[in-house]
Amino acid sequence: MAKVEIYTWTVCPYCVRAKDLMQRKGIEYTEHNIDGDDDARAKMVERAQGRRSLPQIFINDKPIGGFDDLSALDKSGELEKLLAA
Repeated sequence: MAKVEIYTWTVCPYCVRAKDLMQRKGIEYTEHNIDGDDDARAKMVERAQGRRSLPQIFINDKPIGGFDDLSALDKSGELEKLLAA
């Protein structure tokens, strides 16, 4: 099974949508809530190749992007391929 991680903020609507999509599809993930944690945010930005927006999603340590990117992968069928790898 793929390792899925999501960096989030509590009040981020796109973070909620990303988590909902994962839950609907039965995908287990680790959530890193970075509210007020500058060190965690810096780690996320480094891992996400400079992206600062939330959520930031990683599958097997590969940066996927945010909710729009996740949704596009799901609609194209590529999400299942990434999760199967």
